[in-house]
Amino acid sequence: MSAAIPPRFAGGLPGRLPEGEILLWQGKPSAAALLRHTFHIRLLAAYFALILAACLATELRSGWPASEIAVAMLHKAGFALVPLALIALYAWGIKRSTVYSITSRRIVLSFGIALPMKINIPFARIDGAGLRRHADGTGDIPLCLGSAEKMSYFILWPHARPWRVARTEPMLRCVPNVQEATSVLARALAAHAAAQGVAARQGLEPVRAPARPVYQPGRIGQAVAAE
Repeated sequence: MSAAIPPRFAGGLPGRLPEGEILLWQGKPSAAALLRHTFHIRLLAAYFALILAACLATELRSGWPASEIAVAMLHKAGFALVPLALIALYAWGIKRSTVYSITSRRIVLSFGIALPMKINIPFARIDGAGLRRHADGTGDIPLCLGSAEKMSYFILWPHARPWRVARTEPMLRCVPNVQEATSVLARALAAHAAAQGVAARQGLEPVRAPARPVYQPGRIGQAVAAE
């Protein structure tokens, strides 16, 4: 299903996989994509640029010497760069501390800069999956869980679909080469659904099947409204 998993990602799993479970894919969010699409760094930079432009216009009208204006503007620019640098550092920290894993039975979210945690999401609990592609080749994969499943939006963030607070949707966010991840997930979910159908026909105890088609290549993007 996928190329060999790089050993450096092995820590993304809660432990050794049970017999019969296979690790299919692992990945990390892109720090650059997080900055652009999650923290909207370009809008923040434009906001600070407008403030600096307004400050410069005020300084020029004050009649101060050019050298003093230059020093004052440098100080103001420094204050503007501090929050942007902190956001960039946070995005880098999210990338470093996050591993998304897809196995033959579940999805595992491993994240947390100060307080690491791992969340297992078995395929049986997933009612649907979506895809939102970005122009830079990265993308988001939100997971719609059954109505009985409850997760904290604030604990998951930023690994949660925006504005879905009441019914939180965990999300693989800003995944590089998202097409590969969605292809692996599509095949894994289809194989799981087929296995559950066989189990039910054989009279075994079935696992709850998804309420609707989990993944339809070519149509999955329709499951995610533009945020």
